[in-house]
Amino acid sequence: MDYLKFFIDGDWVDPLEPATIDVINPATEQPFAQISAGSTADVDRAVAAARKAFVEYSQCSVEQRLALLEKIRVVYKEYFDDIAQAISDEMGAPIDLARKSQARLGAAHIKSAIKALLNFKFESIEEDMILRYEPIGVCGMITPWNWPMNQVAVKVIPALAAGCTMVLKPSEESPLDAMIFTEVLRESGVPAGVFNLVNGYGPVVGEAMSKHPGIDMMSFTGSTRGGIAVAKAAADTVKRVGQELGGKSPNIILKDAEIDEAVRDGVLYMMDNSGQSCNAPTRMLVPSNAMETAIEAARAAAESIGVDDPAKPGKHIGPVVNQVQFDKIQGLIQQGIDEGATLVTGGTGRPEHLPTGYYVKPTVFANVDNSMTIAREEIFGPVLVIIGYETEDQAVEIANDTDYGLAAYVCSSEMARARAVARRLRAGQVAINYVGGTSDTPFGGYKQSGNGREKGRWGLEEFLELKAITGSVMDQMT
Repeated sequence: MDYLKFFIDGDWVDPLEPATIDVINPATEQPFAQISAGSTADVDRAVAAARKAFVEYSQCSVEQRLALLEKIRVVYKEYFDDIAQAISDEMGAPIDLARKSQARLGAAHIKSAIKALLNFKFESIEEDMILRYEPIGVCGMITPWNWPMNQVAVKVIPALAAGCTMVLKPSEESPLDAMIFTEVLRESGVPAGVFNLVNGYGPVVGEAMSKHPGIDMMSFTGSTRGGIAVAKAAADTVKRVGQELGGKSPNIILKDAEIDEAVRDGVLYMMDNSGQSCNAPTRMLVPSNAMETAIEAARAAAESIGVDDPAKPGKHIGPVVNQVQFDKIQGLIQQGIDEGATLVTGGTGRPEHLPTGYYVKPTVFANVDNSMTIAREEIFGPVLVIIGYETEDQAVEIANDTDYGLAAYVCSSEMARARAVARRLRAGQVAINYVGGTSDTPFGGYKQSGNGREKGRWGLEEFLELKAITGSVMDQMT
């Protein structure tokens, strides 16, 4: 595949203004591919194709869209290994994680969208009105590098199910899996102009999309800072903006829980994907009188985590995505030390056996105050903080004392108690005893973690407008 091309109006095309971006393998710190950096003119061309295609595609029947999604589901399996390998190379996910989680989530979202489309009622009659759900129009999509195929599929597939057309800008850090996915869509028979891809930088391509009067909705996943920039750029055209942003998720281990087990599982859960998950349980809250027990359990768990080359099979974590992230994480670890938190294990610098690559030691801090920088800022690396609490009310107060509200976790041996605490947490998704959601579970946040919901029928609704037709009482829909 020629990664220097964009996909516009059903064809791979050259950029209008040639410029390139190196794609870096974070395990080697070396470029292994190049993509083109798009321009405003490329966005204009893609939007024009999407607007033209919307006229016909938006009128496709549910049966036609279901047939298209079923075909995509089949073709995706043929490209599965290529997608997994691209994810491992471009963002450093260990190959087993890339296959078993990263690439597999793409298939899961296709299945979920098919289920949602089968069960969704697009038109109904209530009293004296017809209520219709119709596709919102042309959608601009900006996706992140940390779970790249997850976020591409969770936007593109529901939009196709809804009858929308779209322009996608994947992260320039992890664009290759999205380009392979584009081949899946092309081979599946997605009509020309329905799906378009333009690579490039956020401040250029992302801003051009957000400002574009021909785009009816922006769907963005990334940092809170990036989401604010998209919302500001979109404001003048009053387009809908769906955002899934940052997180600093609390993990309350209640006093009745098995502390050792809950701490161990929490550390392992949080460190997955090298801590590069927006919903990772990065703030662990434990009873103050169990702090020493928690420290030892966390130390043992963190030190059991291998750090190694993502090309190797097996259970371990890989590097973080790039030099910028590596430097940010190192700075925050040092800041935690400087602010007086107890460094339980890990710390600054690379693991001794990995002098090359953006590898970070699995790091745990204890005796952390919720006002410390490492408890406030999203670190986005394998760094966990442990905070003590005296009462359940105080634990809830600390958990909610954050700018974010994407996810939260509660560990307890008493389900009724866990549910009661979960109801008090200001987060879009709360997992009890680390039992997370599926591709049918709504996902999105409170506060600065964004707005809107993805996955399942809620993800389909994100790309629909509701129309009320009044003044005509009908015995049956036409």
